[in-house]
Amino acid sequence: MAHSIRDIALALGAEADGDLDLTVLRASEPASAGPQDLALAMDPRYADGIPKGQAQAAMLWPGADWRALGLKAVIFAPRGRLAMAGLSVLLDPGPTIARGVHPMALIDASAQIGENAAIGPFVVIGPDVKIGARARIASHVSVAEGAVIGDDALILQGARIGARVKIGHRFICQPGAVVGADGFSFVTPEKSGVEEIRASLGKRDEIRAQRWVRIHSLGSVTLGDDVEIGANVTIDRGTVRDTVIGSGSKLDNLVHIGHNVQVGRDCLLCGQVGIAGSAKIGDRVVLGGQVGVSDNIFVGDDVIAGGATKILTNAPAGRVLLGYPAVKMETHVEMQKALRRLPRLAVKVAQLEKAISLLPDVD
Repeated sequence: MAHSIRDIALALGAEADGDLDLTVLRASEPASAGPQDLALAMDPRYADGIPKGQAQAAMLWPGADWRALGLKAVIFAPRGRLAMAGLSVLLDPGPTIARGVHPMALIDASAQIGENAAIGPFVVIGPDVKIGARARIASHVSVAEGAVIGDDALILQGARIGARVKIGHRFICQPGAVVGADGFSFVTPEKSGVEEIRASLGKRDEIRAQRWVRIHSLGSVTLGDDVEIGANVTIDRGTVRDTVIGSGSKLDNLVHIGHNVQVGRDCLLCGQVGIAGSAKIGDRVVLGGQVGVSDNIFVGDDVIAGGATKILTNAPAGRVLLGYPAVKMETHVEMQKALRRLPRLAVKVAQLEKAISLLPDVD
């Protein structure tokens, strides 16, 4: 669908100049842009690509000399990535899922499907499920008994929503995600080796045979409004109470949330983050890729943890963490500097040892 520069600027609340009736079909990187593309160069570093392409219009930084770049129209973006967010909403047509229930979907008679919902082929919806208005559910999705999904949900191919899961409005779920699988919870009849070494920090008196007894998950999962989860995310049910993800939180691909975990509002959990059972994550927490959080600990509001950080103990609100085990970022940087100095230090120590060995003995 074509959009005029005027309409795009109006939708973004941005200033524009030039031929505002010029229309574009797509967004593009500057060097590969065609005549019907909107070139994206919100930073001066990317301006050199515009003459290499064929764009007639571009989104540029405020104050850019767009005429000198050979353009016919421009949209000014004071905050580039924020403008990109609005532009992506405007240009993304979304998945094609026909309104209504596909004849190859299987829906229990007791399920309630909201007005103007779209249910794709091979979808299975169990007993007593409630699906909100305008929900879109793509092919091969299953929704188990008693689940509740709010209005305007988008659930993509092959996702699995477990029994009694409660999901708020405007939920977005990428392919292959599983919300509401059993938690990984086992116990041994006798005190296990894991319990011993956690108490002793590694010391074991003896190694004994042990077997694992399963603890079933009696709770479920509750997601707030505006939650988004990526492809192959897994969120386990709680043992007794629900696992909870707060409103506005976003989970990247391959994130795993263990049983009983509580994640606050507006958190950002990047790819391959793993949060172990019964951990509590505050509001607005950002965890970089491959961050791990140990079980039964608390991560305070507004904590930011860099990639591959392993959080093994409670983290106070506002702390910036890095490393394994997690420490303050500035402390980690100093530790890495010291680590790089070790080879030189070893050479100096060896020289001092040799010099000392050559000193005459003193009675």
